[in-house]
Amino acid sequence: MAITVPNEYSYVLVAVTSTFFVNTFHGLLTSRHRKASGVAYPAPYATAEEAAKNPKAYKFNCAQRAHANFTENLVPAVGAMLIAGLRHPVAAAGMGITWSIARVIYALGYTSNAGPKGREVGAILGSLTDLALKLTAAYTAVTLAMEQF
Repeated sequence: MAITVPNEYSYVLVAVTSTFFVNTFHGLLTSRHRKASGVAYPAPYATAEEAAKNPKAYKFNCAQRAHANFTENLVPAVGAMLIAGLRHPVAAAGMGITWSIARVIYALGYTSNAGPKGREVGAILGSLTDLALKLTAAYTAVTLAMEQF
């Protein structure tokens, strides 16, 4: 099977590349909160006791969890962008950039004074965009497979 990559596929690659910088943003945000909290390496999180006593340790845990959630969702999102972009490159790129922006909003909200409630806007936008990407990828994959018959 030969797949012709559309001219606009470079937009998809830009969207995928944006995730590299979102990951770096998460790392910097987490590092900043780790330093402020006093939670030393190699501890991945502040203990429940530390977080209850120290608001900075609590925010560090929120930053760590936001970063972990990003990495948990990164591979499926990138995969969906790459697949969907084979037939719908502009839409896939737009959804990919929107997903990246949503992940930044999620992290900033999670580490705000609102704590976990602050992540809701980013979570909703990211989840809806992720679903649209996955559905577009599934449609693209099925369409490509059906062309083989």
